Amino acid sequence: MLFAGAPPLAAQSAAGRVLTTAAEVRALSTSEASSNLRATIRGVVTAAEPDWSGKFVVQDESAGIFVQNIGPQPEIGDYLEVSGQTGAGWFAPVIQSTSWKKLGTAPLPPAKQVSIERLMAGVEASQRIEISGLVRSVTYVASQKTMVEISIGGYRVRVFPKLSSRLSPRSLVAAKIRARGTVGTAFNAARRQLTAVNLFVPTEEDFVIEEPESHPPFDQPALAIGDLAKFRTSSNLGERLHVKGVVTCQRPGLDLFIQDETGGLHLESRQPIQLLAGTPIEAVGFLEIINYQPVLRDAVVREVAAPWSVVAPKPVPMTELREGLHGGELIVLRGILLDHSVRQVRREEAGFVGVRTVCTIRHSEQSFTAEYEGLQESGGITAAPLGSLVEVQGIASFESGDDGRPRAVNLLLPKADDLRVIENPSWLTAQRLLIGLAVVGALLAALAVWLLTVSKKNAMLSFLVAEREKAQRELQLAHDQLEARVKERTDQLKIEMSVRKAAEVEFRAVLTERTRLARELHDTLEQALTGIMLQLDTAVKLFERNPADAAQPIELARRFLRQSRLELRRSIWDLRSRELELFDLTQALSIASGQIMAGSNITVEVSTVGERQRLPEIVEDNLLRIAQESLANVVRHSGATAATLQLMFRPDEVALEIRDNGSGLVAARVSDRGEQHFGLLGMTERAKRLGGRLDVSGPPGEGTMVRATIPLRGHAVEADAPTTKAVL
Repeated sequence: MLFAGAPPLAAQSAAGRVLTTAAEVRALSTSEASSNLRATIRGVVTAAEPDWSGKFVVQDESAGIFVQNIGPQPEIGDYLEVSGQTGAGWFAPVIQSTSWKKLGTAPLPPAKQVSIERLMAGVEASQRIEISGLVRSVTYVASQKTMVEISIGGYRVRVFPKLSSRLSPRSLVAAKIRARGTVGTAFNAARRQLTAVNLFVPTEEDFVIEEPESHPPFDQPALAIGDLAKFRTSSNLGERLHVKGVVTCQRPGLDLFIQDETGGLHLESRQPIQLLAGTPIEAVGFLEIINYQPVLRDAVVREVAAPWSVVAPKPVPMTELREGLHGGELIVLRGILLDHSVRQVRREEAGFVGVRTVCTIRHSEQSFTAEYEGLQESGGITAAPLGSLVEVQGIASFESGDDGRPRAVNLLLPKADDLRVIENPSWLTAQRLLIGLAVVGALLAALAVWLLTVSKKNAMLSFLVAEREKAQRELQLAHDQLEARVKERTDQLKIEMSVRKAAEVEFRAVLTERTRLARELHDTLEQALTGIMLQLDTAVKLFERNPADAAQPIELARRFLRQSRLELRRSIWDLRSRELELFDLTQALSIASGQIMAGSNITVEVSTVGERQRLPEIVEDNLLRIAQESLANVVRHSGATAATLQLMFRPDEVALEIRDNGSGLVAARVSDRGEQHFGLLGMTERAKRLGGRLDVSGPPGEGTMVRATIPLRGHAVEADAPTTKAVL
């Protein structure tokens, strides 16, 4: 494709913005142009090639834009109003025409001068410009269009002019021309990348020959091939040079090589001509230096009337080739054949389809490649055994480095029999070595498979032995666990028996205690109540006669009542606590402390430390009694405003600690045994009865601390709940 096109028309345009100049369309990004914005512009048609299927280029005062149109095509010079929508195009934004209307005709816009760098960058696509350059070649393309390639500053631009029928296209070669036209682009549509720049010249007047070739090149004296790139005061790269020589090799549609007494030369020519080796010819072309070697490009070749003479190849040392000598000459080299490969070759412009065979050969000093092109694969070359000593005759070509010295040497073989086996390889060739290695590898693989099978069997046996040993260990472990469980169960039964015996003893003690309490209540409380009743009756009688005489019996009744209250409290605390029947020890302590502190201005904080456990009933009951007695002492004697009660669970013991911020221990109060009842002595006896101890401390003025520590060895316990804290 010779011009920037666009994808198919969009069905509907996006509503909104309407673009009215070509410059606005060109300024759109790819995504913006793809959004099908509405566009209506007026301009002059500057390019409309017959093979564009209705498409054209229109240019207004701001810029030119390519119009993708389906249907009738306008003429160059028509002044149009184009309506459509924007598209991304395959290279630059375009207008996808929905309709166009001719408004008249107008002269073409003036062509602007642009730099070759800007032109080759593709930014002048669809713009009308003017360029000047040197014609390098003239060819015909599809639809018999004439394509003139011109050289500008080392770049090539393809120009499609409208030539007069009186003008011979061949006369344009080497002429300096000036062309005005509209820029088109060739591109890689899949990647939206520029590949070449085209210029479409609309009229004959827009293609001007400024300076034709100064003289017929074939009429000039022929230069010796060895003198082409040497210093000459008459050298001019814009002129074609004339050389003569004998054909040594040709690749149809691509190039050929000639040689004279001074050296060899590479010619690039598109002429559809077949030349045999030894044909004397003359050629004219433009001199260029490629890989630090002279090359005549765009060459025109013709045979000359002279005797045929086949050029004899000459052996050359590799040292001279490394210096860049003998380029383009027919030479002979020897070496060891290392490898050969075959691939297809297709040159559609020349109609050539064939096979290329490439051989890699190791010379004693440097490896090189040998290449042959033919219509069919060369059996003689591919049949040469690897490792053979071969002699190759062909045209020397180089791939040079930045220093001008050849990095690689390649020989182009004119004929298939130009590679000749001098000496067959020894029996131990690389191929046989590979076969031997393959056999050894197969044996090693078989050995590896056998070893793998044996190792698998050994691994299976080891696994079975390990499983058996594991089963034995597990059986022994199960036996040990069974013994441990039997021992544990035996210990549990012993503990349960001990607990049961303790429960029986406690039950008997409870019966005895209840009997004692019943008797004590009968002997104390009932008698006290009877005495109180008698004193009150006496007080009533005395009060009727003389109120002052009733004071003494009332005071006696009050003493009896105080004594009865103390006796009753002692009896009630000796009974089993109802709190422990409904709650655990921590909750029972909270309830009991709340009851004791009711009516006082003392706050109590109850907390636990450690993992709570369910304690034996006897332990819980005695700890509850100790707490009750301690809190009662706080209320009666300490004068405190706050107290803490902390129950601490440890793995092998439990501790109960009661602290207050009162006056501490007063010696006179501690020694008053008559008022103590179940005081410190009773709490000490309860702790000792459970195998524990009671610690009491309280420096005067610093509060009092009572701590009861009870060991859990021999008592059955169970986990209960996490640490809790209550404030009353």
